[in-house]
Amino acid sequence: MHTVGELLRQWRQRRRLSQLDLAIAADVSARHVSLVETGKSRPSADMVLRLAGQLDVPLRDRNRLLLAAGFAPRYTERPLDGDALAAAREAVGRVLRAHEPYPALVFDRRWNILMTNRAVEPFFAGVAPDLLRPPVNLVRLGLDPRGLASYVVNLADVRAMFRSRIRRQLAAVPDAELTTLYEELLAPGPEDKTDESIEPASDVVIPMVIRVDGRELRLFSTITTFGTPMDITLAEVAVESYYPADAESAAYFTRADGDA
Repeated sequence: MHTVGELLRQWRQRRRLSQLDLAIAADVSARHVSLVETGKSRPSADMVLRLAGQLDVPLRDRNRLLLAAGFAPRYTERPLDGDALAAAREAVGRVLRAHEPYPALVFDRRWNILMTNRAVEPFFAGVAPDLLRPPVNLVRLGLDPRGLASYVVNLADVRAMFRSRIRRQLAAVPDAELTTLYEELLAPGPEDKTDESIEPASDVVIPMVIRVDGRELRLFSTITTFGTPMDITLAEVAVESYYPADAESAAYFTRADGDA
């Protein structure tokens, strides 16, 4: 069991900050930061949260810091489909519906899909049933040949983008399960492109190119998260919204008769 000082030092080092950097950001003395990290000073709950806020520590880990300091956890973790988060769930549902006819989905910190809009459903039609048993993992679904991988034209680029995003995520917040997923599906081999070797298909974004109904759809995505969440679940969910990257792809989604 790490002390609160040890945990804070780990987060500070992970963020590549000196004790003086953290002290200035948190408006405390560098000596006080040093005393807390070495266990010579017991911080209050408010001080733990002030330092954690400056270190951009996730809510889940702020609870761990509080426990290590001898205080009760401050943040709850309630299921997205529960009554307590009904308003937030409805807000997310509105975002998903408003994005139609383009695909959008919600996933958690381990890339498990929590919600989708109706535009996503046709892309799951040819997916192996076992890949659609909850929890449905977006990375596994996207890279498995029995999932969406057989439809993705630029699979190497998509894999490299997944690799880059999850590598940054793990650098910011270590997670054992996500590390296992990375090592299983994304650890680079000699035949893989490096992240730096991706050749942009446009000068704006690198699209995902999917072959559907005999045509190639070019899509790019944006990520939306909750601002200033106080619930762990809300802090860890993200909405990924896909947009057509050209007029031909837009026409596929907006065709009036629903035929390919």
